[in-house]
Amino acid sequence: MTDINRRRLVGAGLAAALAPLAAPLARAAEPYPSRPIKWVLPYLAGTGPDNTARILAEAVGPMLGQSVVIENRGGAGGNIGAKLVARAPADGYTWIYSAAPMAANMFMYKSPGFDALKDFRHIMRLTSADVVLIVNADSDIRSVDDLVRQIRARPGKVEYASGGVGTPSHLGVEMFLDAIKGSALHVPYKGASELCTAVLGNQVVFGAPILAVAYPQIQAGRLRALAVTGPRRNAVLPQVPTLAEAGVPGVELISWGGISVPAGTPDAVVERIQAAFVQALKQPRVIAQLQEQGGQVDIQEGSAYVDGFKREMRSTQAMMKKVGLEPL
Repeated sequence: MTDINRRRLVGAGLAAALAPLAAPLARAAEPYPSRPIKWVLPYLAGTGPDNTARILAEAVGPMLGQSVVIENRGGAGGNIGAKLVARAPADGYTWIYSAAPMAANMFMYKSPGFDALKDFRHIMRLTSADVVLIVNADSDIRSVDDLVRQIRARPGKVEYASGGVGTPSHLGVEMFLDAIKGSALHVPYKGASELCTAVLGNQVVFGAPILAVAYPQIQAGRLRALAVTGPRRNAVLPQVPTLAEAGVPGVELISWGGISVPAGTPDAVVERIQAAFVQALKQPRVIAQLQEQGGQVDIQEGSAYVDGFKREMRSTQAMMKKVGLEPL
């Protein structure tokens, strides 16, 4: 074999060996984003977070110049979707709709399969929404006082629905029960939509879903809103009091959602995503769409959003200890 042929063979072998490394390097040189983005929703379709994320995906896509595709990966209280994203490439092409249950699940489950702080870069909180205390519109319960009286008259027997163990609809009711020194029977469902269906079907007496999910049925006169759990009345239900106004102070709960990516995602990519959402959330159409379902723009960026996760984890741990909940 001649020296020339030998050099050719060595060169070809080296090129083949380096080929697997060349593609990632080429992709790294591409401007972000250069292809569609997957936004994982660790919840079922039709839930409050799903509705919110679809509004935001439609708005932020044009800001990035790429389509943002929603992928629902519900199950295990949101753990299935969270585990999927925690193990995804840290390249900015896989997002997760991060929310309060992601933080709560660190204590709600013995082995959630991810670390809510270490496995993600939490870019920003995007929105928040009230939780609303509801009963069937045909019920003789017309106020928070009526509900409190019934709970106290039948301790541990009045049934309430939640969207799952550890969700805001579960812990919110437990906070309410703790405040009134009462007890009720918890019936968990697979999501807030099923929670509302259970109340509508008189399978349970009450529940506390995210307002975005319950609002259409409230507006149609099928569900009755007794109180909202935020610090002030909600713009779409101005006639409905807060729990504090209804005589149960000290219980404030909002559901929030944001955007997070796998840990290790480059700063430049994170900054691009953040800037796009800030721009999208300024659009009057987006603000109006969120308000129509009882939500609002509620931006917290970077470390402020991470602090929100830490507070949620502490409050979940404290509430579980107080009501005697054991990790699943």
